[in-house]
Amino acid sequence: MGKIAKRLQAARTAFEGKSDISVEEAVALIKANAAAKFDETLEIAMNLGVDPRHADQMVRGTVNLPNGTGKTVRVAVFARGAKADEAKAAGADIVGAEDLMDSIMGGKIDFDRCIATPDMMPIVGRLGKILGPRNLMPNPKIGTVTMDVKEAVEAAKGGQVQFKVEKAGVIHAGIGKVSFDDGKLAENVRAFVDAVSKAKPAGAKGSYLKRISLSSTMGPGVSINLDSATGN
Repeated sequence: MGKIAKRLQAARTAFEGKSDISVEEAVALIKANAAAKFDETLEIAMNLGVDPRHADQMVRGTVNLPNGTGKTVRVAVFARGAKADEAKAAGADIVGAEDLMDSIMGGKIDFDRCIATPDMMPIVGRLGKILGPRNLMPNPKIGTVTMDVKEAVEAAKGGQVQFKVEKAGVIHAGIGKVSFDDGKLAENVRAFVDAVSKAKPAGAKGSYLKRISLSSTMGPGVSINLDSATGN
């Protein structure tokens, strides 16, 4: 058995019998057993009482994590003229219009967030089948179709996380690096849970937050107590 396999097995053993624990306990457990040689991401999975096949039960939004994600986010902006200049000044990595569309259609997607000014949407709309499945399609509901390009770029660079419920009613996201201070990770967890809680759709019936679990990129997961996660 290789070193990595031994580390993973040791982590699984450490997690045995652990469930419904506090955010702080979960963070400490995950940090103590992160086995990879790289700085793993703390990942959250939330099972929600919704059926996203129904429009009135879709859950999506953004949250500005108080301590960032620890990830370098590459931002592409569809804009022209003064707004293109504004995007570049704010730190956007790629700025363009038809040229950016052609690049994406050619298979070059080297960015993590896509922002557009409203007048660019006829161009961006042609990329729906490419950007949509990658969760990169600009959307006014989450602030990525906007005239305030500066704020959108700075938010993306500063640790803003987008979330969208998947078909099975689950939301996944990376919310920090295992190297972060325990307290900062716990703050990020609660900020994320709070944002998802506030995004509860009108069509959701019964229990909304069903289960929340945390894990590192390569490690096993552990369920956390809902009251601990929501601060109740």
